[in-house]
Amino acid sequence: WGKISDLYGRRLIFQAAIVTFLVGSLLAGLAQNIDELIIFRAVQGLGGGGLFALALATIGDVIPPRERGRYQGYFGAVFGTSSVLGPVLGGFLADGPGWRWIFFINVPIGLVALVVTSAALKLPHVRRDHSIDYLGAATIVSAVTCVLLYTAWAGPSPTYGWGSALGIGLLVAAGALTALFVLVESRAAEPIIPLELFGMRVFSLAIVFAFVIGVAMFGSLIFLPYYLQIVRGFSPTESGLGLLPMVVGIFSTSIGAGQIMSRTGRYKAFPILGALFTAIGLLLLSRLGVDTPYWQTAVSVYVLGAGLGFTMQIIITVVQNAVDRRHMGTSTSSVTFFRSMGGAFGTALFGAILSSRLTVHLGDALPAGRAARIDTQDMSAISRLPDGLRQLVVGAFADSLHDVFLWAVPVVLVALAVSFFIPEMPLRSRDMPAGQAAAPTGESVAAPAR
Repeated sequence: WGKISDLYGRRLIFQAAIVTFLVGSLLAGLAQNIDELIIFRAVQGLGGGGLFALALATIGDVIPPRERGRYQGYFGAVFGTSSVLGPVLGGFLADGPGWRWIFFINVPIGLVALVVTSAALKLPHVRRDHSIDYLGAATIVSAVTCVLLYTAWAGPSPTYGWGSALGIGLLVAAGALTALFVLVESRAAEPIIPLELFGMRVFSLAIVFAFVIGVAMFGSLIFLPYYLQIVRGFSPTESGLGLLPMVVGIFSTSIGAGQIMSRTGRYKAFPILGALFTAIGLLLLSRLGVDTPYWQTAVSVYVLGAGLGFTMQIIITVVQNAVDRRHMGTSTSSVTFFRSMGGAFGTALFGAILSSRLTVHLGDALPAGRAARIDTQDMSAISRLPDGLRQLVVGAFADSLHDVFLWAVPVVLVALAVSFFIPEMPLRSRDMPAGQAAAPTGESVAAPAR
């Protein structure tokens, strides 16, 4: 989406992404079986990828980096709030009119977005000669798919386990496809991700930071409803409401960091603070148990939300400030892509950890053979278990989630280490052309080819 928008113009491609998302949402709501739902969710995700990347790239087109921190802060607050309040609305719809309305509700909102972008989004665009890098797109998606399948299928099974023939084959395929992607990009006339971008320390380190923080943050965030619904017995709606302190954390740091960055022109401290707050939040979450009072849960998710607010949009501005305008869409979508890939990888990885640890803790808590007869995927079935048995199962879940959150901490520490090496470049103002921001100490910026 980002590369195509650089070639064809932002508004048209943004609207195409909205339409794709709406079609996927409508079809998902009409799905008659799980196979159809999976396929239509893929269509919805295809459009959603464009919404993420192109909204941010559009801000990069309109607002200079020195002023962008304030708007990125607002954007981060909206994104973070909707990410947390979405489960509240989703829980309400699932408990009330039905799950299909989780998808149908996107349609009127998306139609409003189409009207607004048609009326208000006026962006000049200069067409340039190009060819679309289909092979590059295919190889990178294939490589990522192999890695995600490896983590999603991993476990004790001899067929799908970490060391199984299939698992090793997927890793080998991922490595070969990654090498092929680099080869294709080095020869493509218009590479989907220009390799020259990776030669910039700001871009390459920001990509690594976005991926690693995505692994830890989003990979662990998805398991919070497990704790609230299974361990604490919250309903889906109550579970969403239980995450409201995270909204406060996102608001307070995202908007505050954006304002400070706009006034001072400096951003170096915010990725560091974001990774630090995230690590502290995950440590606090790892201490939650069956009898933990809710206020401790609220403090933990607030700290995690504060980490989200410090990192989510700041890193986008950092990259947009460093690259030439002709790479605005590509660079922006690359950051969101690697962060989303990190989140998907983290979800699969920590899901595998939860599954394996749950097997161990249930085996320790229950008589031999009894654990295998409990459907741990059905939250409502767990809630209907006899009190004594349910308490044992809930305790095993709490212990397993403790392991998940604790395993996420060293991953965040990697992001913290990377954040110290991200160079700080003065943020461009309106009178400074793209690609001419001052270089960080000890690093020169080559003039981009035009």
